[in-house]
Amino acid sequence: MTQLPGLKFQVGQTHLQTAARMQERLAAAAVRPAPEGPAFAERLGDGLRDVARAQNTASEMARNYELGLENDLAKVMISQQVSSLGFQLTLSLRNKALSAYKDIMNMPV
Repeated sequence: MTQLPGLKFQVGQTHLQTAARMQERLAAAAVRPAPEGPAFAERLGDGLRDVARAQNTASEMARNYELGLENDLAKVMISQQVSSLGFQLTLSLRNKALSAYKDIMNMPV
């Protein structure tokens, strides 16, 4: 029974030390600058350019196949599939962004 106040003191000290360490970690995390990288608009623009480039490549390869300059049909079909998937992804991204915009605009103020 006489040890109980001593244990309470130890628990309280441990709690204070833990709280102080957590405050130090939070302060260090708040001071650390955010990592630099391309902005969302830049990434979106790069993605759109990549999709456009894939579509141009696919149409060029299809035209070359029709003219007899390209003999590998599998290569042409794969480039068309890559182009198609890129376009579908872009369309899906646009639809999601438009849906999010509509949801935000319909929120009550």
